[in-house]
Amino acid sequence: MAAVPAIQTTPATQSRLRAGAALMALAGLAFVGYAAAFLALNFSGAFLELGIGPEQVDKGRAEVQAFSPQLHHYISHLHIALSGFIAATGLAIAALSWFGVRRGERWAFAATVTITAVSLAISVPAHYPWGLATLGHLGPVYVALLIFLAGAAAAYSGLRDMTVEAGESS
Repeated sequence: MAAVPAIQTTPATQSRLRAGAALMALAGLAFVGYAAAFLALNFSGAFLELGIGPEQVDKGRAEVQAFSPQLHHYISHLHIALSGFIAATGLAIAALSWFGVRRGERWAFAATVTITAVSLAISVPAHYPWGLATLGHLGPVYVALLIFLAGAAAAYSGLRDMTVEAGESS
């Protein structure tokens, strides 16, 4: 079995790859922070999600509890579960970016981009029909997404150049 030759890369290519992966990982950690805020608000007097107030939802914790304690528990359980999934997604993005993309692993790049795209494509559009897409609610998500996209562009540039450099050295 012949050994696969190592891909030679330039310092500029490695720099773009490392910087891109770091930004992608930072965006993943920002999602974890968003999840932590989401979880904390569930247990605070606010009860409603980050950036959602009486303009969007006309009942608070006390009114929901008075109307139906079971509904209150159900909503609380959804907040807790969703914060767990948001945090897990953020950790997956950060880990894949830091330990895979930074090393030039194309599968890790593809997985990270897919995870981010699927999670946001499913979760974000539902906010708009019911007027829940406030700047305070989705703004932090959009900032994290912009950081992720800047990182993905830089990392992709590095990955693409690694392919070109490998092709030239063959």
